[in-house]
Amino acid sequence: MHRLKGKRVKGSGSAAVQPWIRLLSGILLAAHLLLVGWLMLRPLDVPWAAAANLTPLEGIRADLSYGPLEAARRIGGGLALLAPLGVLLPLISGRVELSPLATWSSLARTAAAGALVSVGVEMLQMAVPGQVVDVDSVLLNTLGVMLAHLAVIPALRFRLRRSQGATPRITRVGLGPWTDVLSSVQREY
Repeated sequence: MHRLKGKRVKGSGSAAVQPWIRLLSGILLAAHLLLVGWLMLRPLDVPWAAAANLTPLEGIRADLSYGPLEAARRIGGGLALLAPLGVLLPLISGRVELSPLATWSSLARTAAAGALVSVGVEMLQMAVPGQVVDVDSVLLNTLGVMLAHLAVIPALRFRLRRSQGATPRITRVGLGPWTDVLSSVQREY
């Protein structure tokens, strides 16, 4: 919200998220990342491990060959793993932009952050026994972050717009008292 001579003006292009929502989002994000770390970085006791998949979409094709139910479970798990980041990251930032351009930049920032977290998890998995690095996990995790962002954040923005009401009109201000001074100065010359 912008300030105009001591008055708050609603509908100015961005909406501030309440501080308690930011704090709650931060706590939820920390809890979610701890859960992801525990799931993805704990050693597995397996007799053998598959080779790392560094070819994009190869793992997804292999998942599809297992049948529709198993493919949905595996691909859905990859999409859902980091999906909460798509909602929590914009809330933690404290601003939920209302303009269309800001919507796309927010999506790009959130997707980039999700991709970086996913790449970080995959890099850490290289040192964990039984865990296998898969480039398709990065693709699915990032896509999941983007889908969650697109599913929730526009609805939240719409709700914020409705709660703010219609865009206010700023009334025209008449000429100030300084115009009398200027007109008297001009008459003297």
